[in-house]
Amino acid sequence: MSEPGHVACLPSRALIAVGGADWRAFLQGLLTQDVETLASGEARFAALLTPQGRLLYDLFLVGREDGCWLDCQASSRAALLQRLTIYRLRAKVSLELEAAPVFAAWGARPEGDGWTGDPRLPALGWRGYGVAAAPNADEAGYEAHRLALGAPGPADWGEDATYPLEADFDLLNGVDFRKGCFVGQETTSRMKRRGSIKSRMLPIAFDGPPPAAGAEILAGSLRAGQVLSAGDGRAMALVRLDRIEGANLTVEGRPCSVVRPSWMPS
Repeated sequence: MSEPGHVACLPSRALIAVGGADWRAFLQGLLTQDVETLASGEARFAALLTPQGRLLYDLFLVGREDGCWLDCQASSRAALLQRLTIYRLRAKVSLELEAAPVFAAWGARPEGDGWTGDPRLPALGWRGYGVAAAPNADEAGYEAHRLALGAPGPADWGEDATYPLEADFDLLNGVDFRKGCFVGQETTSRMKRRGSIKSRMLPIAFDGPPPAAGAEILAGSLRAGQVLSAGDGRAMALVRLDRIEGANLTVEGRPCSVVRPSWMPS
């Protein structure tokens, strides 16, 4: 029996409309994802990094006939728009706030146009833009679905605190290593090339109430990571890969275990 369909509006997300003659070249030089081949109706996961290669903003690029929408954190939309405006210089690019809401669906695919598969993982479902949707779930339900699949989210990486490969962007189709230069590319490509990814975001399982954000995960007396965000029975954590294998892990004095998602290579 297939899982019933769930649809939720995501008030934590908001849109920026990008257009103009130079919109592809403009974003191509900034974002971690290839923009030149983005098709109308397609969504791609991406990020804008600092020049030092740390995550500033996560994005979904949504192709449209005359440009694209940037699906970003609502709380960061004004700051992202300001930064893009600074980068624009003399490029023929328009940047405008878009009022359309963002929806997510999982389980059965909703009927109608405007739905596109989540580019990170097929199991995450679909994202809806410009759709006439009747929600039967809320954003908390969607976040629980995401966490159950082991995919980190914006609450986990913060702003200018994490490298995209630590946040699994390379495994969730958030970085195109074949494209040309983008802001922060040198550090990102070097980490990938050298295999120097010492920490990853992975879910942990535990009994009892969720641990506090920032709580230390210990392997014996050694610090093995820290909790980033949590739900019932599961939390997302940034863990040291060299300290978790075969270790007896604890958080806030309670046993916990790393749950490696099926999509993550061993």
